[in-house]
Amino acid sequence: METARVLVAADKFKGSLTAAQVAERVTAGLRRVVPGAQVETLPVADGGDGTVAAAVAAGFERREVRVTGPLGDPVTAAYALRDTTAVVEMAEASGLQHLPAGVFAPLTATTYGSGELLAAALDAGARTIVFGVGGSATTDGGAGMLAALGARFLDTDGKPVGPGGGGLADLAEADLSGLDPRMADVDLILASDVDNPLTGRKGAPEIYGRQKGATDDDIATLDAALAHYASVLGPDHARLPGAGAAGGIGYGALVALGARFRPGIEVMLDVLGFAPALARATLVITGEGSLDEQTLHGKAPAGVAAAARAAGVEVVAVCGRLALQPEALAGAGISRAYALTDLEPDPAVSMAQAGSLLERTSEAIARDFLL
Repeated sequence: METARVLVAADKFKGSLTAAQVAERVTAGLRRVVPGAQVETLPVADGGDGTVAAAVAAGFERREVRVTGPLGDPVTAAYALRDTTAVVEMAEASGLQHLPAGVFAPLTATTYGSGELLAAALDAGARTIVFGVGGSATTDGGAGMLAALGARFLDTDGKPVGPGGGGLADLAEADLSGLDPRMADVDLILASDVDNPLTGRKGAPEIYGRQKGATDDDIATLDAALAHYASVLGPDHARLPGAGAAGGIGYGALVALGARFRPGIEVMLDVLGFAPALARATLVITGEGSLDEQTLHGKAPAGVAAAARAAGVEVVAVCGRLALQPEALAGAGISRAYALTDLEPDPAVSMAQAGSLLERTSEAIARDFLL
């Protein structure tokens, strides 16, 4: 029997393990049963939080810079660089992780730091920028990001409007003439698993505002402010897929920075070198913290499974909790899924002991698929 060659290409288990830690634990479990197992690891991400970490695990250099956080305070943010390709994750600068526990600022949180992070990548010589957007604390349509890159958003008195989406209600003039000219020469790829428009029933405020602390009144305010903002900058781009990503930062990138939208997992698989790794594999193990309906709509495991199925390579998945029926898994190209809750039903305990449980789960995969 030919020796199995396993590729572990899983995303993070949010709140428990990074993608790199998932790969380590899966490898350890497999080798406990099959000591000589050939295992290659390629931590993956779909453009949301964890994207820079996945790029660093794949050999990119981690760079850190001080930028403006979503509340206006300085924060340390990282991006990844290899040759002239940078991976920039907006959540590193403007993400929910920078908010104190229980503190939200739905009307005033700013993406200014995301613009500073893009500028840092330009300063480092990036000619291609993969801009992963997700996990934002903001709903400002990317106005803060554009301001950091030289745009001016002025009220009727010619003064800058206030920070965040709320301030855009006062917008009278958008002056983009001062935008960093280097952006015109960069291939900016908007990488997201979200294809929502900017406003409306499926727009950024309505679909994602509540997780950023917005009340129903706040959502109505933000939706109207973003619609007004788009009427000044360009309403057509507001309807494009990805415009509503990360509180509308997708719109700002599309309308003013010449970005092109691609599904985040597709971009990241290209950047991380998934195709050559897949060509070496006879079995792929993917996964994330929760395998559910959202997984099927552009999340990392679905992208990995689709690529593997196209190459004729079998895929199994690991997860913290499983909320998909076998038919849905099969439709996504996943032969079988192993959930940590099968070993430890208490979700809190399962998350706390995710590493050891994942090793035990991987022992079962080794017995089922490698022996």
